[in-house]
Amino acid sequence: MASNVNPTVRRRRLGQELRRLRELKGMTAEEVAERLLVSQSKISRLENGRRSISQRDVRDLCGVYEVEDHRIVDSLMQMAKDSRQQGWWHAFGDIPYSVYIGLETDAASLRVYESQIVPGLLQTRPYAEALIQGALPETSTTDVDKRVQVRLRRQERISTEENPLRLWAVLDEAALHRIVGNRQVMREQLEHLAGMSQLPHITVQVLPYEVGAHPGLNGQYAILEFPDAADSSVVYIEGVTSDLYLEKAADVQKYSVMYEHLRAQALNVDQSRQFISDIAKEYAR
Repeated sequence: MASNVNPTVRRRRLGQELRRLRELKGMTAEEVAERLLVSQSKISRLENGRRSISQRDVRDLCGVYEVEDHRIVDSLMQMAKDSRQQGWWHAFGDIPYSVYIGLETDAASLRVYESQIVPGLLQTRPYAEALIQGALPETSTTDVDKRVQVRLRRQERISTEENPLRLWAVLDEAALHRIVGNRQVMREQLEHLAGMSQLPHITVQVLPYEVGAHPGLNGQYAILEFPDAADSSVVYIEGVTSDLYLEKAADVQKYSVMYEHLRAQALNVDQSRQFISDIAKEYAR
């Protein structure tokens, strides 16, 4: 297989196929766990793509599901092998949100709402450094630098000329006024944000204070969509100690509707760019 196989996406596809085989067999995850003498949580993690899966696991599950077509078994075994490869982010060591990075790397589009900060894909290096240092005060300088490097590498998805990630970002006005680093860092960050918003595949809208209550008050989230129809969309909600990934169609639909309300209530693209540029000038004073 090609060296650029995305292990995260491979695990998701493999998990979806294993879930389909289980459901065709009419078995619950608990029943499968009992047959294999493993925990039900292991079966669930294998099916949702959050856990690495071995070829032995695939073989055992295919045995339980009585899959007789050797071509199907061989295909699933190959997917299991591919899913154990390392993505580019593994070179940076243990990254807490590596699952998200894997999804973002393969996504075709990303819709993000941020209530407090500028989205990671649109951050400048000084802003990212100050943000990580402030958010994780006990993190060593080495780890801060590693996180910054990962963030900048992620930004290649929107800077590449070939099939760049389509990014739509809605920011609460608070993200523009929260001084991360210092006023110069903020001025440069907002100028960068305004400039990036002029790219054809990047849309930035600002949700002004005057809107009042809105559907995003519960916090930030992102919706990832993929080029392959076999890969379901994912809602990502970042947590302090763990992250949440929602893949059920009903959940994705609910967050998508919320996002449409946010886009409708926000300033339009031209108004947002002018709004950002005006605040950037205030930081220059």
